[in-house]
Formats: sequence, structure tokens, C-alpha cells
Amino acid sequence: MYPPKHHQDNDINHMIDVIKSYPLATLISVKDGEPLITHLPLIFENGKLIGHIDIYNPQAKLLKDNNPITILFYGPQCYISPSIYSTTQLPTWNYIRVHLKGRVKAIESKDALKKSLITMTEFLEAPDHKYVLEPENPRLDSNLNYIEMFEIEITHWEGKFKLSQDKKPKDIKAAREELVRANQESIKQFLDSVF
Repeated sequence: MYPPKHHQDNDINHMIDVIKSYPLATLISVKDGEPLITHLPLIFENGKLIGHIDIYNPQAKLLKDNNPITILFYGPQCYISPSIYSTTQLPTWNYIRVHLKGRVKAIESKDALKKSLITMTEFLEAPDHKYVLEPENPRLDSNLNYIEMFEIEITHWEGKFKLSQDKKPKDIKAAREELVRANQESIKQFLDSVF
């Protein structure tokens, strides 16, 4: 497993925190030697990942029948300049990633799908809940036939938390502060450049 051991985090609770904080996942399935990749929010519920996919997405056909799947979650990341350290270092990149493997199966019940869409919306709207997806929403009902629900049983967990853990405590703290600063600033700069 890479990166080196001191950049790995095997604490499942830390990985669950990443999943809950950054629920947009990359799902990777393989068909005839070719990867199919989709980006979808997944919710961690009762030890499994729950998701929904458009029936016209080619990957939907592979999200059933206990098929294998790889799932990636992305936490914060940024370039770390040696200028932030109190010791001589080289440039690096810090990041938090969670890599999972699992088996996926379809959930056929439209009632379960509807409840799951409501639950996912409630989770994603937290903590303010400015919008509530009501069960009687006619638009929700009219779209149920175009969405498939699936659940993933996680068979392998891998946490990659490269956060300058191999540095002195003062430098670890500086790298953490840079990760926070750089993420806030880079989002603003990027949005300013495209909008």
C-alpha cells in the first residue's frame, strides 16, 4: 500500500468522517477491460454506502448483481511550499483520500428509493435544512422510474492522509494551517476566474 505507512490512516472512523464531509465519490467499475467512471454523492448508512444513479448512465448496469466496485472519496488537498516549514524541506503535496473496494447490489423497491432520496436530501441539507424534499412531491414521483438505487457493501478500506506527519510538530502544524488557507483561497480564486 502506498503512500508510506506514516501517511496512512487505518482508523475507519476517520475515513467515515471523510465520507460524510465530502460525500461526492468517484465510482469505478470495469466492463470488458475498460473502466466506467461516475461521480455521485454516496451516503454512509448502517455500514454501507447508498447511492442513486440515472438509468441511462452506462455504469448503472454494473451497479447490481454483487459486482465489484472501487470507490474514491476526496478530502482537502494542496501544494505545500517549503517556505512554510521551520526546517529545510522539499516541495510536496498534502491530501486526504479514502479508497474503498466493495460489492454492489441494486435495491429494486421504488418505495425504498423514494425514502432514500428524501434521506439523502435531508443529510445533504444539514445543518440548516433550507429545503425539505416532501414525499408528496409530484416531481419526485415522476422521476422515480428514471433512477436506480444501489448499496455497496464495503470489503476493503484504505485511508491516505498525507499531512506532513513525518515532520517536526511545528512543521506539521504549519502544514495543517496551509491546507486550510490554501483550500479557502484556491476555491475563491478558481470561482473568480470562471464566473
